[in-house]
Amino acid sequence: MTAQSDAGLERAIGVRQLTASIINITIGAGIFVLPAAAAGGLGPAAPLAYVACAVLMALIVCCFAAAGSRVALSGGVYAYVEVAFGPFVGFLAGVLYILMAMFAVASVSSAFAGSVGELWAPAATPVGRAVVIALLFAVLAASNVRGVRIGARLVEVVTVAKLLPLLVLVAAGIWFIDPANLRWIQTPALSDVGRTAIVLIFAFVGMEVALVPGGEVRDPSRTVPRAVFSALILTTTLYLLIQVVAQGLLGRSMSTFATAPLAEAASRVLGRGGQLLVLVGAVISMFGYASGDMLGSPRAVFAFARDGALPAVLARVHPRFHTPFVAIAVYAIVVASVAISSSFTQLAVLANVASLTLYLTCVAAAFDLQRRDVRADGPPFVLPGGPTIPLLAAMVIVWLLSNAAYREFGVEALVLAVAALFYFIRRTGGRL
Repeated sequence: MTAQSDAGLERAIGVRQLTASIINITIGAGIFVLPAAAAGGLGPAAPLAYVACAVLMALIVCCFAAAGSRVALSGGVYAYVEVAFGPFVGFLAGVLYILMAMFAVASVSSAFAGSVGELWAPAATPVGRAVVIALLFAVLAASNVRGVRIGARLVEVVTVAKLLPLLVLVAAGIWFIDPANLRWIQTPALSDVGRTAIVLIFAFVGMEVALVPGGEVRDPSRTVPRAVFSALILTTTLYLLIQVVAQGLLGRSMSTFATAPLAEAASRVLGRGGQLLVLVGAVISMFGYASGDMLGSPRAVFAFARDGALPAVLARVHPRFHTPFVAIAVYAIVVASVAISSSFTQLAVLANVASLTLYLTCVAAAFDLQRRDVRADGPPFVLPGGPTIPLLAAMVIVWLLSNAAYREFGVEALVLAVAALFYFIRRTGGRL
């Protein structure tokens, strides 16, 4: 597979745009509630869990950077795995990605509609909720169809808008911290840090969505490594500041505000206006997550169709806007339908297991691509220490997956078995 497979797409995403996209998709609605869970698990020592997550994600980020700098195709993890291990394994990775992305963004979109309903009563009705979700995806699909530059610019704007309330909380609240609320009573056990980190690790995932438009990234061997490392550093720093400020303001009571700890922290410093600002920020954050997913995930559908795994019509590129417009429209319709039906909630755990499985395949792909010295447009990012980093990353992922139940692996195995059967039927029957 070569870059010619993405002929017609415009390479318009640079370091700034890709970094913003990763930050946007990573800092989702979770950060508005996760500080309470972290405080409940570790109390004032909660920052330890963030540090642990950052260290673990750094290993995985290295593998993403290495793979992304060597494969300049749309599809993200799907493309990395396909180049490394062939179309069948790549197809299975793509199935896991699409399932994970689809149900995750549907869940966030449903929460978005619920939050809008809290601010505007008509949206709280079933019909109003459906209209809000439909309008959300109609706007996002239209903006992305008109050009990747517009979609990327929208992500940049939303990223700034969603970060503003969090930055205001940090800037205002840091002066009112009670040092006693941050004082450790005792050093937590490693097992407690691990259990809390397993929950928090999902506040760090999401870069696989932002990396899907690889065929539209300028100079990927330089852009991808810089963007993923910059995003990890910035998100970790912000998470730590948010946790410290919220803990310093609320103390032991923070874990009792499970649904909106940051809004409560803001009310202590800025009153009702500050609380409303953070609540609106949560809505913007959910919108930002959906906008980032709409920039990335439809490109995975496009990549599937480009390689013959889905009907060829999904690989059509708009003659004027140079975007995979059919894939964008179909993805938006399917996800909006799932979000409106709310039948996706039971698959939330499956989405989590799928994301970790995807990370494991990407780690293996990064090792294989470096071993075979596969190259894209420029000098690739080389993992130091040979197989050391992929091996450590794989161990971490397997450890996290060991906390899933057998039934969750059973559901994933069933989905992959059905996908494999579909793949071989399509291959033997020819392209549509």
